[in-house]
Amino acid sequence: MNFNLTQIPARTQKPRSYGLTMVMDKGMSVYEARNFCSVAAPHVDLVKLGFGTSFVTPNLREKIAVYKEHGIPVYFGGTLFEAFIIRNQFEDYIQLLQEYEIDYIEVSDGSITIPHSEKCGYIEKLTKYGTVLSEVGSKDETNIFPPYKWIELMRAELNAGASYVIAEARESGNVGLYRSSGEVRQGLVQEILTQIPDEKIIWEAPQKSQQLYFLELLGCNANLGNLAPSEVIPLEAMRVGLRGDTFHLYLNGCSRFKRPPKNNPAS
Repeated sequence: MNFNLTQIPARTQKPRSYGLTMVMDKGMSVYEARNFCSVAAPHVDLVKLGFGTSFVTPNLREKIAVYKEHGIPVYFGGTLFEAFIIRNQFEDYIQLLQEYEIDYIEVSDGSITIPHSEKCGYIEKLTKYGTVLSEVGSKDETNIFPPYKWIELMRAELNAGASYVIAEARESGNVGLYRSSGEVRQGLVQEILTQIPDEKIIWEAPQKSQQLYFLELLGCNANLGNLAPSEVIPLEAMRVGLRGDTFHLYLNGCSRFKRPPKNNPAS
């Protein structure tokens, strides 16, 4: 950090296995990626080239190289994996991963229906080629999984070889873990945590209120994903108690200044 402050919570250090920040790149240029890395690289652990954007993004190889130069692994969005699967091009997908030297791999079934045993088979096969992140949850807001189903799917996919399971929310944060309003399905989250280790879950949390929920629940080293590039520095400040929402979390009651009452207009 740039200067000394006491009572700052301990963040895990890169390369992190826990406390991850995953960023969604929805089509940044090489120039934008380079500028982004110049300020955010110390705080970013993974970059996802969102949904199928890698198919149409110019200078893709050069942009991937920029991220790698800054020590940030890149992976293709799960929608691209599904696009290959539905076209019976699994072997072509493996060749694509090798051609672009992608060693983080997302397996999802949010847009198509894949029998779960088959999905776990893809996970097991892809562990030979890299670190697998498997996404659980549907992109269809009418398809609501009960908590036991989330737990069952997550456990099976971790057992199949996934290093992390990603809890689905889309880039808008209004499906899966969340209601259409963006409100967290708190009972779902807390039930999942009774069975699945939190360090193995990446919670998609594109909205600030969602990020705050997980930081208050799990602490500053919660795994958070689907961050917009512009939100990385604000999130890192919030993680360590240097944003109004988390300012009082780590002060241990020794400050002579108290939190303003919530009904105080000055707050």
